Amino acid sequence: MKLFEKGAYVLNGREIIEENAECAAALAAKLGEAPEKTEAAKNSMAYGILAAHNTSGNMDKLKIKFDKLTSHDITFVGIIQTARASGLEEFPVPYVLTNCHNSLCAVGGTINEDDHMFGLSCAKRYGGIYVPPHQAVIHQFAREMLAGGGKMILGSDSHTRYGALGTMAVGEGGPELVKQLLKKTYDINMPKVVAVYLTGKPAPFVGPQDIALAIIGEVFANGYVNNKVMEFIGDGVANLSVDYRIGIDVMTTETTCLSSIWETDDAVKEFYEIHGRAEDYKELKPGAVTYYDGLIYVDLAKIKPMIAMPFHPSNTYTIDELNANLDDILAEVEKKALVSLDNNKVEYRLRDKIRNGKLYVEQGVIAGCAGGGFENICDAADILNGRNIGADEFSLSVYPASQPVFMELVKNGTVAKLMQAGATVRTAFCGPCFGAGDVPANNGLSIRHSTRNFPNREGSKITNGQIASVALMDARSIAATAANKGYLTSAEHVDAEFTKPKYFFDKSIYDNRVFDGVGKADKNAEVKFGPGIKDWPAMSELTDDLVLKVVSVIHDPVTTTDELIPSGETSSFRSNPLGLAEFTLSRKDPKYVGRAKEVQLGEKARTAGENKEAVYAALPEVQKVFETINRTFEVNPMTTEIGSVIYAVKPGDGSAREQAASCQKVLGGLANIAKEYATKRYRSNLINWGMLPFLFDAELPFENGDYLLIKDIKKAIEEKHSEIKAYVVGEELKEFTLRLGELTDDEREIILKGCLINYYR
Repeated sequence: MKLFEKGAYVLNGREIIEENAECAAALAAKLGEAPEKTEAAKNSMAYGILAAHNTSGNMDKLKIKFDKLTSHDITFVGIIQTARASGLEEFPVPYVLTNCHNSLCAVGGTINEDDHMFGLSCAKRYGGIYVPPHQAVIHQFAREMLAGGGKMILGSDSHTRYGALGTMAVGEGGPELVKQLLKKTYDINMPKVVAVYLTGKPAPFVGPQDIALAIIGEVFANGYVNNKVMEFIGDGVANLSVDYRIGIDVMTTETTCLSSIWETDDAVKEFYEIHGRAEDYKELKPGAVTYYDGLIYVDLAKIKPMIAMPFHPSNTYTIDELNANLDDILAEVEKKALVSLDNNKVEYRLRDKIRNGKLYVEQGVIAGCAGGGFENICDAADILNGRNIGADEFSLSVYPASQPVFMELVKNGTVAKLMQAGATVRTAFCGPCFGAGDVPANNGLSIRHSTRNFPNREGSKITNGQIASVALMDARSIAATAANKGYLTSAEHVDAEFTKPKYFFDKSIYDNRVFDGVGKADKNAEVKFGPGIKDWPAMSELTDDLVLKVVSVIHDPVTTTDELIPSGETSSFRSNPLGLAEFTLSRKDPKYVGRAKEVQLGEKARTAGENKEAVYAALPEVQKVFETINRTFEVNPMTTEIGSVIYAVKPGDGSAREQAASCQKVLGGLANIAKEYATKRYRSNLINWGMLPFLFDAELPFENGDYLLIKDIKKAIEEKHSEIKAYVVGEELKEFTLRLGELTDDEREIILKGCLINYYR
């Protein structure tokens, strides 16, 4: 694999000319003259699709309207509630509500099924599509029934990726879907486009997760594709089945790219035909001369079976490399884990899993939008055919990604092979991806063909003294490990005959169970509310100045959304803003909620409108803060918003979940301070909930527990200042400078109003 230092020109999608001192002469020799870079950049597939969906008339400042929207049952309640509060009358585009995250209707009493009934009733009232629990995971349904060549889909899940089908899809926080529901736009600068040039053909024992992990390992840490579009081209594309391409594509999220798109061909055309949607196919390929802002050259034939060790998909090794250096690599993983696990809150061990020189794992899972595809499961079953997983600690569970896939696996005998080997086969469910299913035993190690392996993502709880971990692998090597009774094994080292059965799609499963109300909104339909569904609390407009208390300081290199608001059983509270907020930072900084609530008492007293003595009574420590401030400035406690702020080096890697931001706001959080934001979507979530996304990259002038004065912030937002004066309030004021980064006019107005709901209301 090679990452080009600069950009590259690609001729007819096949010939690469690297951008360097000689490239102009090389282009001129080929073409007669060197093309203009900005014009050649317009020949990417991504540019063409973005141009077709841009409403601004300016390709530098995009205002995108999407063709379709999709959400699951952890996110759609909050999205629709926000849209309803903002004036929603009818879904303006097809909007699919799937139920694949809170599918287990037991945890939390009735609240999960209450959310489902809310979704069905809203699909009836506003004209949407409702997919009942266990029918399909969100992204598989979108592949089967929503994607279309040259189209754009916005989803409230970070793994919204359908590029292999010729669809540019973006995963964002819920407020961005709210904007689309209210007929507004998705506003971004024109993203850079990086080519992923695939050549050669992968070995039979190498699967899509192996290719994906190899790429993630090369590009995550250096930010090579951060917030850019990955455009897959090259002669190697034709050597991959569509299912295989999909398996690579869905994992592009873990690179932190914005979106993805692939060139399409007859294989993609056949995919649409199999699914009864031949008219949705569109041939896509780059232009005759296309400029890319970067290029990743991947020789598929040289990729080996891979493993991503805890606690990130970029922590990659070949399985052979790991097995050859077990003690050294496991010791390094344990050392790295101390950062994520706050240095010995729990005892984390991996080297004790070495048995007779081999690594023993307790669990295997093949599931979800990444692993639950037809070909992955068929190949895994072929490896296990005639073998068994044994009767020790190791277990194997398999989750087909949709009922149509499941039914075909039953018909062709694949399910029988898996069950005979000792695996359990279950319905479509995303639980293993976020800790709501298959939680290992304490100190257990699980190998999974799923999307993420962040700390506690598998469901363990550090605060209860628990720790388990996940290593990501391809279904084929998971099956090889299962065939070896739990001892880590590369699929390369297991003989198997891959039968490659043909896939037949039966749409009648959806015809019989999926509610399709597109174009049939019934304004008389009653929206059904369970007792766990609560409205958003009132939120204040931005005041001239802010007084903020630092209530958490996180020095980890990256802070994930799982650490900001955990997944797992907390997902049942996603429809209850106040209830969910109690879990904010609960695994990373358990004292955060209490600290934030203490500060919020002062703001609640202020907005109650009595007098400053009431504010001081509610939050006694703030009296001295204002007295210190007013020795230099005139700042009125009754007209100055009081809130909390967290600092993290690089927050927001991972999920699109808006609650990573909204939970802070519900607890009185008014800002984040960071060196940088890991993803565009997390920064957007902050803005849409009226929080200031400050940047600061010098040595910190404040500590946890300090108060900050942000002076003239309202004026700075209105006048588009990029730098903001701030002060640490101690015995005296210590000045420092914060930056805001680029904000659109709408984003500034949202911050001024206090949140997106206020802005639209």
